[in-house]
Amino acid sequence: MRTAALLRAAGVGAGDEVVVPAFGNVEVAEAVTAAGAQPVFADIDPVTYCLDATAVDAAVTGRTAAVVAVHRFGRSADVGRLHEVGRRHGLLVLEHGESDAPHDELARRRERAAYLDTRLRGVRTPDGGAGHSYQQYVVRVPGNGRPDRDAFARAVRAKGVDCRVPVKTPVHRLPAFRRYLSLPETERAAEETLALPVDASLTRREMHRIVAACNALGGPIAVGSTAGFGV
Repeated sequence: MRTAALLRAAGVGAGDEVVVPAFGNVEVAEAVTAAGAQPVFADIDPVTYCLDATAVDAAVTGRTAAVVAVHRFGRSADVGRLHEVGRRHGLLVLEHGESDAPHDELARRRERAAYLDTRLRGVRTPDGGAGHSYQQYVVRVPGNGRPDRDAFARAVRAKGVDCRVPVKTPVHRLPAFRRYLSLPETERAAEETLALPVDASLTRREMHRIVAACNALGGPIAVGSTAGFGV
């Protein structure tokens, strides 16, 4: 693993702690253990789903040697603030990124994301933020009287929309890394998030089906046109 190799090359190993997110794939925590160090989980920012710098700062101990910032769903972690934390505590800060899409594909994904942003009702759409590449279009399905996320996902799939739960179980709840921690934003995101299709190949008809399926459950269906959406 590249992250494990970078940690070892920097001298991080047995007896050291590395701060990582629990929201996401287990590979980052596994890379830390492969380097001989101990993963320590910090909470995420609820908008970007990436490590929250304040939470990282609070997780630092005398044994902390590094932080691994993971860019999530096409949003970048706040590496500027994380590097400030790293400088203050003398920590290595590594970035674990997602591969970039070709420019044309990225433009089409952003176009489809903009279409969903303006038409979806009853779910919380993602904050686009600077440079969002929409590797995944992740909405929130809070409970408050509407179907919960899992019921919502089942109903949308029944209407032919291929949605998925992006993070089923946070890493700190997996048997190999179980920690009894308070990570409220991580827990909330794991319970509420749902990734909707935003592939560059989706047609007008497919995009309208996504909107109609979601709005029928989460709010009034947006009637009318698909104007402004190109294929």
